[in-house]
Amino acid sequence: MKATAQRAIALLQELIATPSHTREEQATAEILARHLSEAGVVVERIEQNIIARSRGFDPARPTLALNSHHDTVRPAASYTRDPYAPTLEGGRLYGLGANDAGASLVALVELFIALYDKALPFNLLLALSAEEECGGEKGARAWVPAVGKVDMAIVGEPTSMQAALAERGLVVLDCEAQGVSGHAAREEGINALYIALEDIARLRDYRFERESKFLGPIRITTTQIAAGTQHNVVPDKCRFVVDIRTTDAYTNEETVELLRKELRSTITPRSTRIRASVIEESHPLVRAAVKAGAATFISPTTSDRTLMPFPALKIGPGDSSRSHTADEYVLLTEIEEGIDTYLKIIENLATEYGYQTVG
Repeated sequence: MKATAQRAIALLQELIATPSHTREEQATAEILARHLSEAGVVVERIEQNIIARSRGFDPARPTLALNSHHDTVRPAASYTRDPYAPTLEGGRLYGLGANDAGASLVALVELFIALYDKALPFNLLLALSAEEECGGEKGARAWVPAVGKVDMAIVGEPTSMQAALAERGLVVLDCEAQGVSGHAAREEGINALYIALEDIARLRDYRFERESKFLGPIRITTTQIAAGTQHNVVPDKCRFVVDIRTTDAYTNEETVELLRKELRSTITPRSTRIRASVIEESHPLVRAAVKAGAATFISPTTSDRTLMPFPALKIGPGDSSRSHTADEYVLLTEIEEGIDTYLKIIENLATEYGYQTVG
């Protein structure tokens, strides 16, 4: 196995052994900062986000961000292994965060170190995020506006090294139907539950006029409902929750306003900041990934990519189906393949900008 992959695996083992639940990432931030510093890289800190810029960083050149995250979810209750004990077994590395997104993280870290001093037609910006799993204020929401102009990004997430051209946004609506309470036996009042059910039916059947070329129609799913205090009282309030997977056909704000006009219930979005993200197939970064052998697809999951106001391609080692599962693991060969493919993408992208070799 190549020395670069061996260093990446050793770093991932150290990260697995250090709990880094989302919003509790200080220890892994320290490990990553130390690892980069020992390799001669100048490191910046924005909260628990680790930022580094390639040597000779020139704001006049385009900037490519290399991004992944070092926080994890909490381990599932069904773990049969110690989630914080990195275990090599049968070509697999087991441990919490090994797949999501530790493999992508360490592959991008080692790639950045290898290219830190190399001549490229674009800058490299390494951005290792905190709070990705919760979409927190101190993760990408903090570093993206703080680092200056970024032209494009590779976002490391487990995609089996397929290139995700698009992913949906997310809006969660808290809805409330208002009625008038009364005695059920006398058929008094206005039943808020019936109002809510009518609105839920409207949402189920609603179709937006525009549809995304990449992501298709907006998806609306009612997921929770609550009403009533006892069997003989007509409920005057009914609350329900709606999960909306948005697309680039409408902004999140437009989506909310269109639905607001359709319903009798009041609707309140929890946030409109998780936006759909699309990168065109003609973008040089996509062409570079395809030339490196990556198949393209549409991702069903969201990531920090939705918080980036610049073209971004999500791609990384590991398999999304292993994320957030018990006994999480990544294949050692996937890490090695990830480093190799990332390097090919960078080389191909340099060619797109007129360089023949990376050196």
